[in-house]
Amino acid sequence: MDKTVSTLTEAISEIPDNAQIMIGGFGGSGAPIELIHTLIDRFRATGSPKNVTVINNNAGNGAIGIAAMIKAGMVGKMICSFPRSSNAEAFNEKYLSGEITLDLVPQGTLAERIRAAGAGIPAFYTPSSFGTELAEGKPTEEFDGKMYVRERWLKADFALIKGQKGDTVGNLTYRLAGRNFNPLMAMAANKTIAQVSELGAAGSIDPEQVITPGIFVDAVIEVVDPQQEEVLVRTGVVH
Repeated sequence: MDKTVSTLTEAISEIPDNAQIMIGGFGGSGAPIELIHTLIDRFRATGSPKNVTVINNNAGNGAIGIAAMIKAGMVGKMICSFPRSSNAEAFNEKYLSGEITLDLVPQGTLAERIRAAGAGIPAFYTPSSFGTELAEGKPTEEFDGKMYVRERWLKADFALIKGQKGDTVGNLTYRLAGRNFNPLMAMAANKTIAQVSELGAAGSIDPEQVITPGIFVDAVIEVVDPQQEEVLVRTGVVH
């Protein structure tokens, strides 16, 4: 099945209001900037999608990417582990004014909740957060003399991810640290949309090199020479 789409606008066209969206990347590494900015452009033009929940490692930097989503007013909730980066003014402003809510999740727990959803595991136990406010209201249990907190899987309606190479049936590879959350999120969403720097025919990627099998990808689009978040922030770009 050919999963390629011809435009970024087409790629994100089905995302509705109130959607829960996973966005790949660890800071700027592996962040699908073009998909994010196209979604923002759609919101500014139509007012939709609004009140979305964004799941990412952080809450954006500068005035591009996730930070620009927040600044535009389209995000109602952030689920992340590191909201207060050095350039998180957009999140800080909206959070302090009560316009956005935050679900703070320890980084390892965030990754495992996403992985668990992709693996069909509804819950697991972790020692992280035991005895803190983050564990309030959650079941706990003792194993071998140590206390653990029960955490639920974390699913999403859509995942926006960034790969290095892709093929027409959705198989993906990643570049270096860009692998981070992207493969996990691809497995945990009802619909996964991937942008890739290089798009080839089915079979053009050595099966031994495939990280995300095409069964987890619903749409793929080629974005040659994608933008890098850190460069955009450093040069003061505003989206």
